[in-house]
Amino acid sequence: MDLRHLRYFIAVAEHGSMRAAAERIHIAQPAISRHIRTLEAELGVALFHRASRGLVLTAPGARFLREARRSVARLAEAAALARDTAAGVRGQLRIGFIENSGWDGIVPGAFRRFQRAAPEVRVELIPLGSKAQIDQIMVHELDGGFINKLMALPTEFGEMAVTTNDVMLAVPRRSDWALPNPVAATALNGMPMVGFLRSVNPPHFEALSRAFARAGVVPRVLQEVESEAAAMALVSAGVGAAVVNTANRARPPALVQFLEFSDLSIPMPCAFVYLAESTNPALTRFRQALGMAITDALIGHAATD
Repeated sequence: MDLRHLRYFIAVAEHGSMRAAAERIHIAQPAISRHIRTLEAELGVALFHRASRGLVLTAPGARFLREARRSVARLAEAAALARDTAAGVRGQLRIGFIENSGWDGIVPGAFRRFQRAAPEVRVELIPLGSKAQIDQIMVHELDGGFINKLMALPTEFGEMAVTTNDVMLAVPRRSDWALPNPVAATALNGMPMVGFLRSVNPPHFEALSRAFARAGVVPRVLQEVESEAAAMALVSAGVGAAVVNTANRARPPALVQFLEFSDLSIPMPCAFVYLAESTNPALTRFRQALGMAITDALIGHAATD
């Protein structure tokens, strides 16, 4: 039994005639008669009997018609799902991101575009550090991720440059922390600081260390944390200052003040990374949405220059 048998049977049942069904589905009447006989032989039951008004379903035929219609509908739905998945408009997408990348600008714009283009794709967003994202992409736990690209990527990876941020100083919003804005890097000497654990993101740790060394800064680190969100919590509590990504301007904590540096710069390139040989069509469609968001941002910057 194949799908043609079901379709031909449904057509004959609906039209009550081999001839009318053959005309409706554009095949020769002998062919459709042969398919119905084959189907009846395979089932071992008569599906129709002849009456004055044409072919009439038997009791087994009427029951088989209900199930055949359900089966054909389910197959049609399965085929549509398969086509939509191949087109990247259905399926699932797991995206990692450093938290400050999603608050403003290109990244939320890309997700808005993607949601409009593929509303049936289930998107799961997982906040993770850059190194953890790379590790999870490698083992197919993530489809892609927005990272601070301060390291060379594995050769299996593709990437899309999104934007480049810098660093700034986050200090408690209190009178005893009054500092000039912009502030010189040497002001950090002797200042209580919240630092970052090297083990969580070695490239980030090393980039900060090199910049401090060039500026003649010897930080007095009181506590080390895993993320900028944790650092900002300690800054809010008055534990110390922290050097953080300028992307945090999009969501400033109420108890934190951001200060520019007059003589310290650490480029923080944000990139979307993924396995170049990924076969997830939803990822391809998301990359298209991201590419358009990046282009829009470039056009917007050019228009304001």
